[in-house]
Amino acid sequence: MNTADLGLPVAVPSTALFTDQYELTMLQAALRSGTADRRSVFEVFTRRLPEGRRYGVVAGTGRVLDAVENFHFDETILGFLRERSILDGPTLDWLAEFRFRGDIWGYPEGEVYFPGSPIMRVEGTFAEAVLLETVILSILNHDSAVAAAASRMSVAAGARPLMEMGARRTHELAAVAASRAAYVGGFHTTSDLAAGFRYNIPTVGTSAHAFTLLHDTERDAFTAQVQTLGSGTTLLVDTFDVTEAVRTAVEVAGPNLGAVRIDSGDLLLIAHRVRQQLDELGATKTKIVVTSDLDEYAIASLAAAPVDAYGVGTQLVTGSGHPTCSMVYKLVARADSDAPLQPVAKKSMGAKTSVGGRKWAARRLDEYGVAEAEIVGTGPVPPELIDHQLQVPLVSDGTVVAREPLDAARDRHFAARSGLPLSATQLSRGEPVLPTEYV
Repeated sequence: MNTADLGLPVAVPSTALFTDQYELTMLQAALRSGTADRRSVFEVFTRRLPEGRRYGVVAGTGRVLDAVENFHFDETILGFLRERSILDGPTLDWLAEFRFRGDIWGYPEGEVYFPGSPIMRVEGTFAEAVLLETVILSILNHDSAVAAAASRMSVAAGARPLMEMGARRTHELAAVAASRAAYVGGFHTTSDLAAGFRYNIPTVGTSAHAFTLLHDTERDAFTAQVQTLGSGTTLLVDTFDVTEAVRTAVEVAGPNLGAVRIDSGDLLLIAHRVRQQLDELGATKTKIVVTSDLDEYAIASLAAAPVDAYGVGTQLVTGSGHPTCSMVYKLVARADSDAPLQPVAKKSMGAKTSVGGRKWAARRLDEYGVAEAEIVGTGPVPPELIDHQLQVPLVSDGTVVAREPLDAARDRHFAARSGLPLSATQLSRGEPVLPTEYV
């Protein structure tokens, strides 16, 4: 079975109501005014990165493609809109035949982005493009926030594996999306079986403190687990006394015990003590896994500790303090019939300004092949940047043309991150590592 072809969860057969009401009322008014069919270009971008972040990570693109394909109005949905008197009859009739027939371009999933980067460009009639605003933003804002946190944690962890364990800290469907985004950002496994089923992400899991407390003694619990899962399992050793638990774990499983997990206390100190104890007991190959509300800073602080893997939950699925990327979806160009596109942009006091025009984006490299600037333009692409353009076709004439395995997005992220200046990997506060230049 190809899990990538399963589509959205059965409970969500259509994404058409993953929208704000004003998108539908704008559609109705545009149909009445005769402007609904004007060719239009919308772009997704963010005006700023979360404070202290050096780069953003594009994630959720594959889910956007699923959502666009599933964006249709069946009779049940139309009945809901009719019963609430949200739309008039002609608009409901128009929606009954709706399928997105336009084009979508965007940064490929896993790529990095910066303020002003045209992360996604949606082209079509105003009527069809305006309807996709909320569903696209909700996916990209959530998934890119998780992927950015995952990327920072991946940098901090170095070569040590990362396990995503945040399902219980968020909405059940958001948990699946978060697992996917974390994998793109550099995590290796997930505890969420729904994510493993839907996206073929490797899954992990053994036991919780409840399993130890269920048994009369810790030895009984360890024995039951080893007899069931084998000596290569991971035993949780901080339910009572860590030193005694480690001794018992090795006695039960033998020196080939797979790993012990520490979920509380001073992880730096305990990890050193546990490593010494394991070595003295002959379990020199037994690994140490740490959990306990980790974030990228806690992971970095354990870099010198004898830790072999990290499990991260709450901080990961909430974007490590930044659960959204503040991406927006703005109309940047429109035209009547076959007339040339005209740039349009909101003029606003304060920071809510935008740049009109259908944009391309490229990344300029220095003489060493390291990125030095994000270049965004509306005119012809300079010859020297043609081979460095970032946007790729995602949907053409309503047909998805860019589906790919999740591992491709993950590999792309590692390559994109490695092409940034070294300061991009610093966890200290700072400005975006690349400036955005408009030409």
